[in-house]
Amino acid sequence: MRIIQKFFLIAGLQLISVAAIAGQAHVSAMKFVNDTDGAKMVFDVSDTVSKGVFILNNPARLVIDLKNTRLSKALPQPEADHPLFTRVRSAERNNSDLRVVVDLKKQFSSKLLKIAADKASGRVIVGVLANANTPLAVEKARPQLAAENANAEVAKTIESDSTIKTVDNNESAVASRSEFKNIVVAIDAGHGGNDSGAHGPGGTQEKKVVFAIAKRLAQMINAQPGMRAVMVRKGDYYIPLRKRMDIAREAKADLFVSIHADAIKDASVKGASVYTLSNTGASSEAARWLADSENAADLVGGVSLDDKDDVLASVLLDLSQSATKEASRSVAGKILKYFNAIGRLHKNEVQKANFMVLKSPDIPSILVETAFISNPTEENELRNGVHQEKMAAAVFKGIASYFREYAPTGTRMASLR
Repeated sequence: MRIIQKFFLIAGLQLISVAAIAGQAHVSAMKFVNDTDGAKMVFDVSDTVSKGVFILNNPARLVIDLKNTRLSKALPQPEADHPLFTRVRSAERNNSDLRVVVDLKKQFSSKLLKIAADKASGRVIVGVLANANTPLAVEKARPQLAAENANAEVAKTIESDSTIKTVDNNESAVASRSEFKNIVVAIDAGHGGNDSGAHGPGGTQEKKVVFAIAKRLAQMINAQPGMRAVMVRKGDYYIPLRKRMDIAREAKADLFVSIHADAIKDASVKGASVYTLSNTGASSEAARWLADSENAADLVGGVSLDDKDDVLASVLLDLSQSATKEASRSVAGKILKYFNAIGRLHKNEVQKANFMVLKSPDIPSILVETAFISNPTEENELRNGVHQEKMAAAVFKGIASYFREYAPTGTRMASLR
């Protein structure tokens, strides 16, 4: 009887899930439209949807929310020479909504942003206009109509939606070419001082070998044009975990990398692993930030939370964490690839954990377990300068590969893409 009840329960849940999906609108296509009025994105949506848009600067991003909507297929990417857009990302929110984040080549005033919908065609149009007084328009010609009358006027002005939400904390233009910033990587050598970390069977201390690897990694980063390393600890002393996050934030780091050497009772276990923050860890940290927002001047994506209402603060934090987790997973995956090339993997997929040092909602953060210090062979390798260089190189190559593809706006590496 219990098996039968369980069967109907599962079947019922599946039907509910299917019904929920069936009730969603879906985006079947999206295209970019550029003209003298400005740059637009046109979404083909199967039904009328509630929508909203945010602007976030430092770095410049356009955020589009479509309620109860899903993608039918991946969104296209803008051409490399697009005047404003550099990259389009998307993610599901609240198990039903669609969020689209567009990286921008420069910052602009929220007054130039408009969002609208055409109920007849189901299209949603987001425009960054050259003039705030320009009506939002988009071509809507159908092929057969154009064939019947090549000179037909097919552009239709669409009334702007009144539910625009914007956050524009800084309307200054992007830095001139001579003022491009370096990408900053904060390197955190684990443990230190009275906290020696794990010990190998031969007595090797984790704090010493990971500091040696961290220094080699810093040298490689500093030798890369357009990148700069910041050592979180510069000697053999202990830094509290939250302070490590603060040091990275004070340095305006674009990435936080914590270096460790794993240990386990089974001395035969070996290989490298790379971790990002678990969903549970992200949720608990979000709650802490929101609770402190009234009395703190913490920044999330360049926007202070202490003067925002609870709903807006929550949305901003969710946006920042989503983008940060996505970036963390991407750079972690690239580092794994280079560790695999030197035969160093313990886990061949990015791992998730609730490590304190990974909890910055505004800085992509990863933790690298370079080896198992509890394994006699790997303990010896950890003490070897040549092997330390190989491990540092694997981490560096992964970081460099990520930033060659996703360099932040306004950085030297972004200008060279």
